[in-house]
Amino acid sequence: MTRRAGILGLVLVAIVAASAAPAAWDRLTRPLDRAVDPSLTVADRDGRALRVFLSADGAWRLPADPARVEPLYLAMLTAIEDKRFRYHPGVDPLAVGRAVGQMLANGRVVSGASTLTMQTVRLLDPQPRTLGAKAVEALRALVLEVRLDKDAVLARYLTLAPFGGNLQGIRAASLAYFGREPVALTPAEAALLVAIPQAPERLRPDRHPEAARRARDRILDRAAEAGVIPTAVAAEARRDPIPDTRRAMPMRTPHLARRLALAADSGTVEIRTSLDGDLQRRIEGMALRWAETLDPEAGLAVVVADAATGAVLAHLGAPDFFSTRRSGQVDMTRAVRSPGSTLKPFLYGLAFDDGFLDPRSMVTDAPLRIAGYAPANFAPVHLGQLTAADALRLSLNVPAVAVLDRYGPGRFLRRLASADARLELPHAGDRAGLAVILGGVGTSLEDLVSLYTALAGDGRVRPLTVRAGGPTGEASRPLLSPGAAWEIARILEGTPHPTHSARRRGGPVAWKTGTSYGFRDAWAVGVGNGLAVGVWVGRPDGTPRPGHFGARSAAPLLFELFDILPTARSLAAAPPSGGGSPPSAHPLPPALAYFPPRPDTPTADPVRIAYPRDGSEIERPSDRPIALQARGGRRPLVWLVDGRPLPAPPHRRDAAWQPDGLGFATVTVIDADGLTAHARFRVR
Repeated sequence: MTRRAGILGLVLVAIVAASAAPAAWDRLTRPLDRAVDPSLTVADRDGRALRVFLSADGAWRLPADPARVEPLYLAMLTAIEDKRFRYHPGVDPLAVGRAVGQMLANGRVVSGASTLTMQTVRLLDPQPRTLGAKAVEALRALVLEVRLDKDAVLARYLTLAPFGGNLQGIRAASLAYFGREPVALTPAEAALLVAIPQAPERLRPDRHPEAARRARDRILDRAAEAGVIPTAVAAEARRDPIPDTRRAMPMRTPHLARRLALAADSGTVEIRTSLDGDLQRRIEGMALRWAETLDPEAGLAVVVADAATGAVLAHLGAPDFFSTRRSGQVDMTRAVRSPGSTLKPFLYGLAFDDGFLDPRSMVTDAPLRIAGYAPANFAPVHLGQLTAADALRLSLNVPAVAVLDRYGPGRFLRRLASADARLELPHAGDRAGLAVILGGVGTSLEDLVSLYTALAGDGRVRPLTVRAGGPTGEASRPLLSPGAAWEIARILEGTPHPTHSARRRGGPVAWKTGTSYGFRDAWAVGVGNGLAVGVWVGRPDGTPRPGHFGARSAAPLLFELFDILPTARSLAAAPPSGGGSPPSAHPLPPALAYFPPRPDTPTADPVRIAYPRDGSEIERPSDRPIALQARGGRRPLVWLVDGRPLPAPPHRRDAAWQPDGLGFATVTVIDADGLTAHARFRVR
């Protein structure tokens, strides 16, 4: 009987469709595999939505792939809506026969025979619900399944199914009601999403939660009857709450997403990025928390990249995109700002490669004037003679300017530019001066992070890429030799940490801070575990923030970021062998033992302690004080013992100290120019 009714039903369908000609014929031949205007989705590397843009007609309509939808949902959907979906040609003869038989027996429509394919046809080309339209719909479903396979038909249904308001498709519904992609749904969630399209407005959980609950529970009961889920699972799922609010669509990495959307070709449906969605979410939450510790107009920016490929893993242009006080819509990863001291490592590395400087070379930190330019250290003191490695580690300005004077500021900027570093002088046509190494040039956070990828391996700079499947390091440009890059990374690993341990769970971090003139920009950039990370903190409008500098305002966030980053490969523990080995792998030639400033630059003999010598042991005199003696420096001199001032004639180069007992002591002398010298010794 059912088979005969099915055949009769198909005959009736054909008769009704023919009676509707020629308009029906026009509809029948109209293509249905046309593209439907989608919402542009910017996704992470796993295809999860980071940001979704409304379609041109104002809908949230995200393309769906059945392979990325919870299998339980698909099983429930087909069991309830079209249990023979995988086997019929677009029209289910048995369902048609059942519907026709019930109609003939009862004199009215009792149940429908609409398959998922027929529903897809209706979603692709909505028409009034007349008998003739239904007949044409059935024939068009047959045509559609000739053109598309079952998964393609199902994908269109999952993209277009209505879920209330302007929500269309399973992905938009799952994001709006559950806050996540539909790749993993609970039985209760799957049942609710099967139920809503049956009456999208009446069953909206955010407006009619009780109606939605009853509909969901009916689906659970029918799924249990069909054997899709056990009865006990259905009973447990009925106790799950109904989502009674509609969440906003994802708005991750809004600056980058907007940039990519504006550059996308017309008709682009999805932009797959290299970003790690979970990491991006954690960093955005961390940034909001950090922003609360800043003044109301200040912001921050973060870039995390794979140092081997340049692929960006996380991107944050501002802590709050919608904050007007913090100028949240300004992307501070691309803003050109003064980088402070963050370029110093590359100057020292180039000097090592140039052969006129070695990490062990002694440089002088003393008052210096070159062609009328007199640089000053961040702290108003000078340390006298120390190694180039220590001068970089302590970020001393005077030695860096002396090294740049030798290397050449124009040459330095040209060398960075050859590695695709974008640097801007304050005014067009300006010539590079010595101040460029102290921040007298402009660059962006993205460009700094790209530069620092050179310190994580072979000395080559990787351009940053945000597209999945983008360049994997082939586009890198050489900047430093592998040996110099290794040496600089080792030096920066020893940078004194103001608030954090130098070692962390994933290994050491080679890092550098920077502070622009007037405390406008605070920077911290580091490499570790195969990753390059950059942080900027400041006010987007460039207002000075006295007392806020890189080590205080940006470095703590940098290390908190490293603590949550995935563990990748560490920096090389051993220097590279063969060509390009680090400078310190060879004996130090006598010519490199001391790096002098320019010969035409007058310098004073730096202050030093002649007695007692650092590391010495002396006998405690029984009846007289210990004589302290200094050489060099400009008087008056100030003496300290263990940090406490020692009375001494300021015009003399000696002082007397009476020890309180035996043990270690540290003597410090400071000259009139702020130069200091130290000696630690033991009294026995």
